[in-house]
Amino acid sequence: MAENAIAKANSKELYNQTLDKVNAYRNEGRLSLPENYSPGNAIQSAQLVISEVVDRNKRPALDVCTKASVAQALLDTVLQGLNPGKKQCYYIVYGDKLVMQRSWFGEVHLAKMLCPQIEGIYPDVVYKGDVFKYTKKHGRTVVTEHQQELGNIDKTAIVAAYCTIVYKDGAEDTTIMTIDEIHAAWRMSKQRPFDDKGNLTANSTHGQHPAEMAKKTVVRRACKPIINSSDDSNLIICESMRRTDDARMDAETDAIIYENNGADDVDFDEPVVEIDKTTGEVVETSAEVTPY
Repeated sequence: MAENAIAKANSKELYNQTLDKVNAYRNEGRLSLPENYSPGNAIQSAQLVISEVVDRNKRPALDVCTKASVAQALLDTVLQGLNPGKKQCYYIVYGDKLVMQRSWFGEVHLAKMLCPQIEGIYPDVVYKGDVFKYTKKHGRTVVTEHQQELGNIDKTAIVAAYCTIVYKDGAEDTTIMTIDEIHAAWRMSKQRPFDDKGNLTANSTHGQHPAEMAKKTVVRRACKPIINSSDDSNLIICESMRRTDDARMDAETDAIIYENNGADDVDFDEPVVEIDKTTGEVVETSAEVTPY
């Protein structure tokens, strides 16, 4: 009973601290969030998700992570206008630190928030045998044709993936990645989806669902320049984005030190993959999902 009371008190304290900081930024005119975005609801959703996050040894994140790192993860969630309840971000335990990371849904959300001219963002996969044509115009790539037959859909025959950003004025810009470029990105993942011979391991998330993972990779590539080119009017958001993007690397380094000082292994394991039965897509979990 006493432990539950302490946990509730700490949760309330973190909620109030985070909301106070967000309101201060907004009152100072340094932060502008979408009208339909509720910081309070996002914080509560984040706290609920975080309460279920565990490390590799199944210990609750709130038991092993520093209070400061949890508070920062909550703040960055709201500063970037994200809602974990909508699978826009997730939380990873590295040693004694909790790190918030954007999912590809979060990348899309953030890109559209920072660039209101965007109508939609659409990824797809090209298989061997598909008819795929594109042109270059004024530095932009425009897909002119993509024909696909059911017989071409084979997870071992992916040749490329692309993501088309459609703007409200009708303009389109497409990012294309070959399978070699996609694999190069995957090799940067801490999940290590390739074996010692350079082959994609069949039981990895990437090996089981390469099409969905390829879409995630190309979406991130397409959204990155939009997010990075945001102007100074979104300075607080940009600072938060840089912080979370850098936090993973810093946390991984700190986790190694933490482990070498006698702590348990750091959690770099494969996530549990859930497939949406309606869409057939990989569902982002609240804990460890690869950034690639």
